Amino acid sequence: MSDSVTASESIAAEPTGWVPLPDVADKLDLSISKVNQMVRDGSLLAVKRDGIRVVPAELLANDTVLKHLPGVLTLLRDAGYNDEEAVRWLYEPDDDLDGNAARGLGGPRAREVKRRAQALGF
Repeated sequence: MSDSVTASESIAAEPTGWVPLPDVADKLDLSISKVNQMVRDGSLLAVKRDGIRVVPAELLANDTVLKHLPGVLTLLRDAGYNDEEAVRWLYEPDDDLDGNAARGLGGPRAREVKRRAQALGF
């Protein structure tokens, strides 16, 4: 693998914005302890950036998380992905999934995103 491919992958594998957990709690109208529980339970993805736990903004839809996100996160964890690897997988460029898997989760391609995540375990 060339250095340029590695650099390109690390740049492409990031969401357009990050939401700190307290702001996630406000947006979802939940307590911060409930948001932390969702992260621990695997129904929400949070990673550390600059020492602060944050959630990719695209994974939040209005006042909830994307409908298919918890299932996809379970499939990714079953395939051995940690949270950082899951973020990279969700944001890897893919034109067939509206740009990437994270965007695909929010639309008609959600079933295909789930199928691809399930295939990672085999």
